[in-house]
Amino acid sequence: MSVFKGVATALITPFSEGKPDHAALRRLVKMQIDAGVDAVVALGTTGEPATMTKEEKIDVAQTVLDVAKGIIPVIIGAGGNDTAAAKKDAAFYEKMGADAILSVTPYYNKCTQNGLVLHYSAVANAINVPLIVYNVPSRTGVNVLPETFEKLSKIDNVAAIKEASGNVAQIAKTIALSEGEADVYSGDDGLVVPLMALGAKGVVSVVSNVFPKEMKRLTSLCNKNRYDEARALAARLIPVVDALFSEVNPIPVKKAAEILGISGSSVRLPLTEMEKPHVELLAAAISDFLNKTC
Repeated sequence: MSVFKGVATALITPFSEGKPDHAALRRLVKMQIDAGVDAVVALGTTGEPATMTKEEKIDVAQTVLDVAKGIIPVIIGAGGNDTAAAKKDAAFYEKMGADAILSVTPYYNKCTQNGLVLHYSAVANAINVPLIVYNVPSRTGVNVLPETFEKLSKIDNVAAIKEASGNVAQIAKTIALSEGEADVYSGDDGLVVPLMALGAKGVVSVVSNVFPKEMKRLTSLCNKNRYDEARALAARLIPVVDALFSEVNPIPVKKAAEILGISGSSVRLPLTEMEKPHVELLAAAISDFLNKTC
């Protein structure tokens, strides 16, 4: 039940005059399709759903579905720290047309590992499309242990985990324990090569918002076991990746989108505009990468 193999772009949500910019979002999704990405994710962390109304989230999901549905898989974020609400949201987005659901671990109130199993079992049983578990303990305070995902991987429609713990040893164990049952995707652009070498099937990428062709090539090289070339491309991308995470995501990638003329850089409070020294670093990294590409 693989959802994708390669790169899925964790889409930003462009804003204009304080509202979602649907024209810019449509252009962004079309750009992703033209670049050959394997899937797109709407309403993930990068899409800022935490500061959007229910109506705005529905409209954003619909815009992405309108452009990409039937061309590449559309994954929609529907998680939270209320299991009943997470079930309801996941079922709603499935009915809208989502090809898969990305569901972040419960945050703030947190839970035990057994709580994670029960939570995700409930969400999975509420839908018929694939469910991707999203592990990002730096944001949620909850870590999905390898043994826990091994249990989850045996649930019929738990298809994968987006692993953004940054713990390579833990992720390697998760890959080993869930092999043949569910896929593991890197949740960190900087760990694509090592994790795919260990058996991960791809990446849910922030960088591909602005460099989709390059991230597609990186994952394709890994999938073809051309790791010498993959390492060389990853090394060239390191300054860009570092700059794109010099402040909390999605602040830098939205600024990069502005620099490259893709969309505006507006974010909603409590996120703020990127600080000038970091903007200069980002602009220099982008310029240097583009010059080397040429």
